[in-house]
Amino acid sequence: MPAISKISVQQKNKGRFNIFLKRGDTEEFGFGVGEDILIQYNLHKGMELSEEDIKQMKNKDELHKSYTRAIHYLSYRMRAEKEMYDYLLDNDVTEEDAKDIINRLYKENLLDDEAFARSYVQSKIATSSKGPLLLKQELIQKGVPEDYILSALESYTFDEQYRKALKFGLKKVNDSSKKSFQQKLQTAKQTMMQKGYTQDVIKEVSLQLAEEKEDSAEWDSLVLQGEKALRKYEKKAEGYERKQKVMAALYRKGFSSDLIQRFLEEKGY
Repeated sequence: MPAISKISVQQKNKGRFNIFLKRGDTEEFGFGVGEDILIQYNLHKGMELSEEDIKQMKNKDELHKSYTRAIHYLSYRMRAEKEMYDYLLDNDVTEEDAKDIINRLYKENLLDDEAFARSYVQSKIATSSKGPLLLKQELIQKGVPEDYILSALESYTFDEQYRKALKFGLKKVNDSSKKSFQQKLQTAKQTMMQKGYTQDVIKEVSLQLAEEKEDSAEWDSLVLQGEKALRKYEKKAEGYERKQKVMAALYRKGFSSDLIQRFLEEKGY
């Protein structure tokens, strides 16, 4: 059987070692191992190794390298089990080793689809405008079980969805294009659907957008009529009297007291 003739530290990786073997009068490089394998097998100069020993150590070392690769993959962010499994296979890890690594990661609490789903939803709520239906689809694609997904999405409240959808809905209907309000509103609805918002949210936001459009038009009309009234009473009255005449004129036009008060305050009354 070949015997270990020399053990040296690898130059580029101080945590790995080169094992040289002597077969008869010939010395040659045998294989490389990590420190854990070196300690586990108590490898030392003069130790004889069978071909089965060498094969077993190589397999265990390869498994450890794949595990280390998995840990590195997790260092960027949490991963779903399917993400990790696909990653390992893409890096030429055998199916058997991939399953062993995943089992180890679960035992070490480094993989947890339920926790991943919660974290994913919270992250997207904080950093994106995506709705729950789109998040659900993304998590399904990542292989997360549906019950974990539904549980995680419970934290995505109606109020939070409404706030996000209204924000970009207002942006759509208030753009500078020459499209009609109805065309802009339809675009906003389509965008909300594409982003994965529920029909309840889309309906409520659409009603609010239409209401704000009406309020805006009402304000524009009041400003027009208010300016006319100010010019009309410019030489007929001053100060408080002029304010009262303008207020009365606007009341007769059917404008609300809140809008009238806002207009007069902006005019310095």
